[in-house]
Amino acid sequence: QVQLVESGGGLVQAGGSLRLSCAASGPTFRRAAMAWHRQAPGKEREFVAVITWSGGGTYSAPSVRGRFTISRDIAKNTVDLQMNSLKPEDTAIYYCKATTDGGIDYWGQGTQVTVSS
Repeated sequence: QVQLVESGGGLVQAGGSLRLSCAASGPTFRRAAMAWHRQAPGKEREFVAVITWSGGGTYSAPSVRGRFTISRDIAKNTVDLQMNSLKPEDTAIYYCKATTDGGIDYWGQGTQVTVSS
């Protein structure tokens, strides 16, 4: 079982930065791959970035590559998403997801990010 709580969302102007954080708890978190996804109004949820359980491997969607960075602190049980050079099209609810080594997905409740032009 993994419990996830996101924080750090808010309103920012285009070109600005935000840092999202996902606090995780549960015995299986340390072996879970962690990812961020987002869902804009009227659109399907989409993948943003993922990091391996060890933190040694990351991958980001082309739309955010070079602007967003995913990282994790195993000791603190957190996964962060640093978002720079934000654009209005980045506006969405951002969700943290954990995928255990057994292939089970857990989701957080989401945090709203709004980028004004």
